[in-house]
Amino acid sequence: MAQNGYLIKYQDLDDRYIRFQLSDKSVSNLEKSSQQPFDIQWDIYPINFEKYRLKFNSVMENIHCGNSYLLNLTQPTMVNTNLNLLELYGLSVSKYKLWLKDLFTVFSPETFIKIEDGRISTFPMKGTINASIENAEQTIMNDIKEQAEHATIVDLLRNDLSRVAEKVEVKKYRYIDKIFTNQHELLQTSSQITGELPENYCCYLGNIIFSMLPAGSISGAPKRKTLEIIREVEDYDRGFYTGIFGYFDGKNLDSAVMIRFIEKKGDQLIFKSGGGITSFSDCKKEYGEMLEKVYVPIY
Repeated sequence: MAQNGYLIKYQDLDDRYIRFQLSDKSVSNLEKSSQQPFDIQWDIYPINFEKYRLKFNSVMENIHCGNSYLLNLTQPTMVNTNLNLLELYGLSVSKYKLWLKDLFTVFSPETFIKIEDGRISTFPMKGTINASIENAEQTIMNDIKEQAEHATIVDLLRNDLSRVAEKVEVKKYRYIDKIFTNQHELLQTSSQITGELPENYCCYLGNIIFSMLPAGSISGAPKRKTLEIIREVEDYDRGFYTGIFGYFDGKNLDSAVMIRFIEKKGDQLIFKSGGGITSFSDCKKEYGEMLEKVYVPIY
C-alpha cells in the first residue's frame, strides 16, 4: 500500500512546514507550545450506520470464508472545529505528534518500532474502551473478542519481528494505556515484543522498516490477502493515514503508527479512524469504537 515517503535530514527541517514530537519529548524540532486550551468546537459527521454495516458485512463474509481472520476496517469522518491543523497540533498532548502544513496532523498513541542499543521493540495496540464504563478495565481484559484480536496481532507482529531479529519474545502482554481526550478518557490494551538485531543493523535499516510495513495493527492477518480486502471494502484513499513516521539519530530509532489522523481537503477536515474486525465482532460495537476514536487529546 506504500506510495509516498520522505527522508529529511534534521538540519533541513523547516518548522514553517513540518513539526514533530516523539515519545522522548526532547526529540522535536519545536519547543513546547505556549497555547492555552479553550472551549473547542468539535462536531463530527461520520458515515451512517447502514453504510458502515454493508462494509462490515463484507468483511465478515471474507472472514467466514477464511480469507482473513483479523481486518482493520477504517472510514473517514468529516469534522467541524474552531481550530486549524496547526492549532490542533500545538494544543494536543500525545506520545507522538506530527504536522505537515496544509496537509494533515497526527497525534498518535502507538509506537511502530523502537531500536535502542541494537534491541528492537514493537508495541501493538489493539482494544479500546470508554473508561467511564463501569468496570471498564475488567470488561476489556475479559472480552473474548478483544482477547482474540490482541492475540492475533501479537502473533503477527512477533512473526514480523522474527524476519529481522533473533531471540524474539513477548516481553509484556496486554497492559493498559490511558488516553485523555477532549471528550472522555479511553483505555487501550498494548503489548511489548522485543528482539536482538545483528551488529550491522544500521546498514540495513531501510530493509528492517519496509519488511514490517504496513503495520500489522492497522492492516490485519494474513497481511497480504487482508490488504486486498481492505482496498475493496473501504473504498476510499487512506493516504498517509496508517503510515509511519520517526526519527533516527544514527544509532537509535523511534517511530509511530500514524493513527488519530486529521487530513485537510480543501476547506474540509477529515478524521480517519477504525478498528479491528474478527469473527467475534458486533457491528454496532465496532461502529461505536470507530467513533470513539474521533477525538483530539486536548484537555
